[in-house]
Amino acid sequence: PALEADIREWINTWNDNPRPFTWTKSADEILNSLQKYLARISGAEH
Repeated sequence: PALEADIREWINTWNDNPRPFTWTKSADEILNSLQKYLARISGAEH
């Protein structure tokens, strides 16, 4: 219940003053970062 209340409060606050999301990286930068992350989590240690 407390978590749900916190989430609902955040949503209501956000909706009072919504702002568009601004990308700070190019698509290539995002995909390269994702590729590195996926390689790391699926590495030899598993």
